[in-house]
Amino acid sequence: MPSDSKPLIAQAPELNVTHIDELNEHSNIQMHPHSWQALLSASSMSAAELLQKVGLAHHAQLDDTQSEFPLRVPKPYLDKIQYGDPNDPLLLQILPQKAERQRVDGFSLEPLEEQRFSPVPGLIHKYSSRVLLISTQACAIHCRYCFRRNFPYEAHKRSRSDWEQALTYISNHPEVNEVILSGGDPLSLPDRYLNEWLLRLDELSNVKRIRIHTRLLPSLPERITNQLCTTFSALKSKLILVSHCNHPNELGEDTKQAFAKLKASRVTLLNQSVLLANINDDADTLARLSERLFEQDVLPYYLFLLDKVHGAAHFDVPETQAKPLHKELAAKLPGFLLPKLAYEQPGESSKSTL
Repeated sequence: MPSDSKPLIAQAPELNVTHIDELNEHSNIQMHPHSWQALLSASSMSAAELLQKVGLAHHAQLDDTQSEFPLRVPKPYLDKIQYGDPNDPLLLQILPQKAERQRVDGFSLEPLEEQRFSPVPGLIHKYSSRVLLISTQACAIHCRYCFRRNFPYEAHKRSRSDWEQALTYISNHPEVNEVILSGGDPLSLPDRYLNEWLLRLDELSNVKRIRIHTRLLPSLPERITNQLCTTFSALKSKLILVSHCNHPNELGEDTKQAFAKLKASRVTLLNQSVLLANINDDADTLARLSERLFEQDVLPYYLFLLDKVHGAAHFDVPETQAKPLHKELAAKLPGFLLPKLAYEQPGESSKSTL
């Protein structure tokens, strides 16, 4: 990269923040009460507040102790939870449960061992042709099965020079033709930071594709603004947005409008799901998810086995159950709507499919 390249983050000492309020402060945002920024800022709550919002006086599985992985969920996602239903599949994905405190053999703090593949802070290079950038620690929603719930973000604090180092690394590795923005959730970044990331990556001659992995489509679709889509449309690189939807109830008129904006901006739309016990571990639910995704112009991409992270064992669906379930799903769907059943193993050259 030329030595006279402009700094990645102009007028910002560090992009090293964990809460949307700080992001908004850095961006001098005047928040409208119904803006995505305001909804994101209001997404932190206590367990008692969560139960009150979904019409439950108590929940038998609730763990209301303080956790290092706090509760966070935006109102658009809350509004899709069936009021008064303790077994609602959307509620169970974000409800802190007593089972999280159990230690189960085979589950670890960092199941994907990502630190092994981080040559510079904030960058993970596991697969030859693509790298992943930890663009932020912030996320709109804290899914209790998240494989990065224990990720050492403190070790990936990034100054301007660190960001330049990551860009230089990509530029110096011509085999890298795709960059994945992850986190946290890259769409939780204010426009000024996200735009800067995208435009700088778009300048690199070896980068042909930029991929954004996000959970904000089902949890905060208001994030897909006209301004954001204008930025997407201006990129020379192919832009791929991989949404993370696990259940058909996560998709509604709000996500349909958001996906339509993205498609009009020439964004390729894919979805990846995690196979979760008592949430989507039946063929009918998964078939409805694929059909509803396609109705909103999104192609199912991956159905992942759970990454075995501490605190998430109660979500695990074993391979012996997953394989016949996927076979049953294949009988219900055309091939183009059937997500690949896959898992990730540290050190392998690609995802492993079943």
